[in-house]
Amino acid sequence: MLVSNNRLQLRFNYGGKRHYISLGLADTVLNRKIAEAKAKLIESDIIYERLDLTLEKYKPQTALSVVTLVTPLPTPPKLSLLDLWQKYTDFQKEHLEETTIIRDYGKIENRIKKFPQAFLEDAVAIQAHLLNNYSTEVAKRTLKQLSACCNWAIRKKLISENPFKELAQEIKSRKTSRVSRKPFSRECVAAIIAAFERDTYSSKFAPVSHSYYAPYVKFLFHTGCRPEEAIALKWKHIEKNRIYICEAVATDVRIRKVTKTDKPRYFPINEELRAIFEAIKPEPCLPDALVFPAKNGKELDTHNFLNRIWKPIVQRLVDECKVKEYLPQYNCRHTFITLCLEDGVPSRRVADWCGTSVAVIEEHYAGAIAHIQVPSFGLGPNE
Repeated sequence: MLVSNNRLQLRFNYGGKRHYISLGLADTVLNRKIAEAKAKLIESDIIYERLDLTLEKYKPQTALSVVTLVTPLPTPPKLSLLDLWQKYTDFQKEHLEETTIIRDYGKIENRIKKFPQAFLEDAVAIQAHLLNNYSTEVAKRTLKQLSACCNWAIRKKLISENPFKELAQEIKSRKTSRVSRKPFSRECVAAIIAAFERDTYSSKFAPVSHSYYAPYVKFLFHTGCRPEEAIALKWKHIEKNRIYICEAVATDVRIRKVTKTDKPRYFPINEELRAIFEAIKPEPCLPDALVFPAKNGKELDTHNFLNRIWKPIVQRLVDECKVKEYLPQYNCRHTFITLCLEDGVPSRRVADWCGTSVAVIEEHYAGAIAHIQVPSFGLGPNE
């Protein structure tokens, strides 16, 4: 063993020649032991005639064959579908009505919470769960919403693929008829109003008699106002000759907001409407008091009214052949629009009164428009 420039070397004789091996190790106690081990290996190989004549076996490694332990990047925790949906909902809150978030997005969230498996890789199982527990339309609509959520998440680089992309399209839904816009006839309207006013089917044990709701029902028939707009009306909205319709209340979420079209409108007060208001106007009349309140003073719950009051009354009238068929309270609006058109009121005027468009009027009420007769001008033959 030699030391040159503070580096350890080995020197030995073999085959009549002197050999040098520079170990490249500093002269330390530990490195001397390493050098001694190398020397013993060389000595052993000479004795057993297995000396590596190239000496590569005994030279220090120019590049250590170090097994690099690559620490894998921590796997990010699986993003649950519920977490993803909540992030998507938070984003949509900036763009959508609060009622839409609570009502529509809330329903999807509640369904997700009931999924037995709720991760992206469970998409097929989720599809099966929806089909087993909900109607075809609800399942398809839910899958479309989940797909939209995943598309958003891809754009935000939260996920890399959309496992729901084709699942809604796989479901073949039955063709359903379009929303019924059937009107009541004038005779049916009269029968319905009479049943409310006279408490025809009201139980003597009922906490609220049916006649209490008669002004509300007559108002719907006389204006074509949407129920959520009617229950939002306050006395400050009733002007001398017109009604200012500017708000709506979604009773399922109890939120007051602007009208469906985001545009306020005016509706003229005729003698029939004036009589309705005069009959129910309280004294004193506070501006912020509701025009058609529930008995507790709050807004009417249109869903409860539909199921507990309207439906039983109209169905009884149908059973007694006083009304042709059952239609929900929203069809009071379709009735007003249809009767206006049949009486020759221009589509533009009806659209303005009801807060809709001429295109909607002409598309969905073509039957009523077709009944309008060409006027006779009383012109005689040419002289």
